[in-house]
Amino acid sequence: MEAGDGAAEDEWLLESLRLYEALHTFELQAPTRVIEWARGSRVCVAGYGHSGRNEILQLLPPPTLQVKETQGLCPERDFKVECGGFSNRPVYSLKHVPDTSLLVTSGPPDSSLQVWQVSAEDSDVIKSVSAIPTENGTGQPWAKIATTSARAPWVLHGSTLNSVQITEVESKKNVYKAASRNSEELSNVAFLDCNTLLICCVKGQLCLADIRQPQSPLEAASVPSAPCGERWCMGVGRGPQGSDSSSHPVARLSSGGQLTLTDVRKTSESLASAKCKVSSPSSSAEFLCISWAPALEGCVAISGFDGTVRVYETQSWDSSGREAEPLFVHKGHAFSGLDGSEGPPLVTVHTWHPQKPRTLLSAASDGSLHVWDWVQSHGGCG
Repeated sequence: MEAGDGAAEDEWLLESLRLYEALHTFELQAPTRVIEWARGSRVCVAGYGHSGRNEILQLLPPPTLQVKETQGLCPERDFKVECGGFSNRPVYSLKHVPDTSLLVTSGPPDSSLQVWQVSAEDSDVIKSVSAIPTENGTGQPWAKIATTSARAPWVLHGSTLNSVQITEVESKKNVYKAASRNSEELSNVAFLDCNTLLICCVKGQLCLADIRQPQSPLEAASVPSAPCGERWCMGVGRGPQGSDSSSHPVARLSSGGQLTLTDVRKTSESLASAKCKVSSPSSSAEFLCISWAPALEGCVAISGFDGTVRVYETQSWDSSGREAEPLFVHKGHAFSGLDGSEGPPLVTVHTWHPQKPRTLLSAASDGSLHVWDWVQSHGGCG
């Protein structure tokens, strides 16, 4: 580590005492690009290496993440491995099936899915129970996935617009297949409710689908004034309290740092836009990630450009597309791997705590896993 880097790290460590209500740092044996909340406030992570087996782990978070604000002393400050298993392929996406002990994963070299069972309390094994093959899946990009249990345990999956489908996880019965001839690659898929799907393509187009109308072709709404050549991802939020259940805010992030807000009821229109100042555009967009805070109205977090996670308050944004100042920047990962020879780590994924408003979990390419809660400042995401 160079002297300048060491000084910057010391400065950040001192500053962190003022910036964070809580900050916990952990080291995984292998880096993860998935952080998924599972049953009983557990957290699932998994390796994404291309050589050898990748661990899938269910972790029990430290008590500070499980109990209420009025907690007493918590001597345990680390994650505990509750159970685990091994995948013979990289895990690029992992979703817990709500109200079950099932996990679904996807990853190269094709678009098939793997289904896992988290064993009962008397066992520490996550076992592979089945695979969901896809038609013409060989050679296709890995599948983007979302899960629901509103009617039955379903998984929404697809790697391209013309391969989007819903499969019942346990029976492998096909529930829905999208009507599309468009082979545009996907970046994200989401259930808005048990009948409505939202799909985002890597070029930024949004598609809304109703599974009750399987013959209706998917119409892709483009990003207004989107720069060519950039790759996009999306995050879907909950509508304001008391709002129409169909009022889901959608945020899209491009590899060049463009941010666009949309209402799903009018996917072709932009509600607001902004530009985030990133150190360098994300050339591959491999780890590009944007998410809405579930318990903090109007806040989004972004990562995938460098070793930081940036939090923005979006309620003051307009249609000008001007540069937005972050409400908070978590820089901890940028310092965690500076002793290595591969340069500073890249944040691979982040996720919000479901109930704690300003608490996030983030992971980086050096295997670091951070849990952090920033100090509430005056105004903004309060």
